[in-house]
Amino acid sequence: MTRFLQDILRQPGELQRAIHYLAGAGRRSLEEAAGKVRGASHVYLTGIGSSWHAALCAGPLFSDGARPVYLQDAAELLYFATFPHDAVIVAISRTGKSVEIVRLLEKARRSGASVIGITNAEDGPLAHEAQIPIIVPVTFDHGISVNTYSTLAAAAGLLAYATLKSVDGTVVGALSRLIEQTAQSMAGWQERMGETTWLMPGATHYFLARGSSLGSCHEARLLWEEGAKLPATAIGTSSFRHGPQEIVAEDLRFGIWIDGRRMRAEDLAVALDLRRLGAAVMLIGQGLPEDAGDLVIQLPETLPEWQFLIDAIPAQLAAEHMARLSNVDCDSFRLCSYVVEDDHGLLQEKAKVPKK
Repeated sequence: MTRFLQDILRQPGELQRAIHYLAGAGRRSLEEAAGKVRGASHVYLTGIGSSWHAALCAGPLFSDGARPVYLQDAAELLYFATFPHDAVIVAISRTGKSVEIVRLLEKARRSGASVIGITNAEDGPLAHEAQIPIIVPVTFDHGISVNTYSTLAAAAGLLAYATLKSVDGTVVGALSRLIEQTAQSMAGWQERMGETTWLMPGATHYFLARGSSLGSCHEARLLWEEGAKLPATAIGTSSFRHGPQEIVAEDLRFGIWIDGRRMRAEDLAVALDLRRLGAAVMLIGQGLPEDAGDLVIQLPETLPEWQFLIDAIPAQLAAEHMARLSNVDCDSFRLCSYVVEDDHGLLQEKAKVPKK
């Protein structure tokens, strides 16, 4: 069994621990952060890598509650933004050591902006320097971000929820039941991965989603690249229909997340048409018709806005299975260290960049 798969399979336990911590011992920091967001005129939600995808999951929860946030990844904010002095920056980072996050802390300090740090590492710069740190306990993954990704997404989602409402026993109970049901479903999902023809080494893969699942969609693309070492594309479902659909051809592979409430009929129609054109489709969602895709992953029923909490897990399992089918090592990185602490090139040996 790969270390990647081991990390995926222990994920329900880590999610339960994170949810109950944030509703218990970590609640004071969560509520303090929520109060800071409520009082701010300008709120930025950011991260880099998989932490950025966690931000994409949480962003729509803020917007649905009429408290929109600026969503930009940490590098774009660092190099191409100027902060109002009263801004609040919600920075998400598993270690808090990525170069963009560390430099963003310096920029926020110079600008007079406040930082809420959501991180898994209590000894990282983000935990030490954020005005309000939210430190989510987790056993770190071997390599690819699995538990660090999902627990940070959970924390960012609960921050959005606490900003709009109260994190009470009702929502905590609903999320806990969702995680329990997910744990019970994972063996069945694995069985389907082993039987499907949707997983085909060397095929071109597109991932499509909407709303909070757009974060899961982009995470799937990253999992494909980091784990299976294969190129992939992630894009919003509506955006795909405005030009990129011209690439559809026989044997292309599509993964589509179906929202629990919105645009279901429309997106199922997209899946149907893709199959008519010769592509193969994996669908991930709640209450899906079993014949709507070549691989249909049924999620446990839950509040539609919280589907993102678990709907990246089938993509994690698929990426790990694809790595084994492709005979590649998903437990090591060829070019990149676990934490990217500088921003020059791709290789450890520094290239000499010509001066202008």
